[in-house]
Amino acid sequence: MSEARRREANAETLRRLNAADPVLVDVRPAGEVVPGLEPGTVLTSGAPLPWREYRGGQRNSLIYGAVYEGLAADEAEAAAGFESGRIRIGACHDHGCVGSVAGIYTASMPVFVVENRAFGNRGFCNFYEGESRRRLNYGVYDDEVRDALDFLRDVAGPVIGDAVRASGGIALKPMISRALHMGDECHSRNTAATLLFGRALAPHLLDLQSRHGERVKEMLAFLQQSDYFFLRLSMAAAKSTADGAHGVEGSSVMTAMTINCNDFSIRVGGLGDEWFRGPPAQADVKLFEGFTDDDVEWIGGESHITETVGLGGFAQAAAFPLQAYQGGSPEVMIENNLAMYDITVGENSDYRIPYFGYRGTPTGVDVFRVAETGTLPVIDAGLAGRNGVGQIGAGTLRAPLLCFQAARDAYRERYGL
Repeated sequence: MSEARRREANAETLRRLNAADPVLVDVRPAGEVVPGLEPGTVLTSGAPLPWREYRGGQRNSLIYGAVYEGLAADEAEAAAGFESGRIRIGACHDHGCVGSVAGIYTASMPVFVVENRAFGNRGFCNFYEGESRRRLNYGVYDDEVRDALDFLRDVAGPVIGDAVRASGGIALKPMISRALHMGDECHSRNTAATLLFGRALAPHLLDLQSRHGERVKEMLAFLQQSDYFFLRLSMAAAKSTADGAHGVEGSSVMTAMTINCNDFSIRVGGLGDEWFRGPPAQADVKLFEGFTDDDVEWIGGESHITETVGLGGFAQAAAFPLQAYQGGSPEVMIENNLAMYDITVGENSDYRIPYFGYRGTPTGVDVFRVAETGTLPVIDAGLAGRNGVGQIGAGTLRAPLLCFQAARDAYRERYGL
């Protein structure tokens, strides 16, 4: 394959990323809509691993997910079930899903169904568990976590699902675009996007009062309290966008990044479904009071699918308020953002940064550019703590160079470039 052909393939990938039309069309229990998710399967973040290689908080999250779903009576029975294969593990990306941190999905959990109407594919993401730093996706399970999951299953999912269906579908791209102009980057900051979504949903929620009664008030209160609610929508939108651009023959554009407890991995548009693995990401974090770097634990994560489509760390200069949450400064955020233009194949036609004169966000990471320049994708992220303490901080990550070098070498071997 010639260099010119590779550029053409990358241009087509960028075209598909920009042409995507992610629309929230439904909310349903995962077992009803997620392809291949059977009742005895638990999905988790990251490139797939054998059960025995899952450890720490991610292993605990899988066990707790099985207990919550009723697949096991207790932790010991759940561990034995995974060991024997009676309870199966699936990788979120293999089922059209993306997982925040450990990203646990079970059949009864409600998921957002986002359809990319430009290309007909769908992406799924489960719900934000609430403002408590103790959540299942952070490796925690107790009465508080169980009650939060029950609320999502029994109240939030059914009520929001009815409202979304009544709306006929809620277009997410215009909402994300506007949120970028209001201080969000739609990964670590979703305050404006959550407000915009609540405004779009509210009339349909109010129409449901005769059916759901007080549950409508509960749902409105939940939206009001949960600044991060929209993150799961931006993740599902990004997943449907990226999947719609995956599979272009000859493309060297990255279409997914993922983390498990062992490694960081990427997938490339023209290299099928192979994951190219490397060591954990480099982290520059602001920890909550009382925690140190020794308390940080990798337990998975896929919310950086947002960076894959030009959001998150690739839109930092649109979200200066992030410095209060994850550290840094406006100057550093501008520098980080500008550097991303050096490793991408183009700019986003809809997601724009006011500070840069409404320049489109850098979009479409080219593995060749990363491998040759050494400039690493910057990712906004929350950090999990050891021993089930939940979230302990936030900051920026840098994807490891080894992933991109491995992908470049595989590309050369396949295409002879």
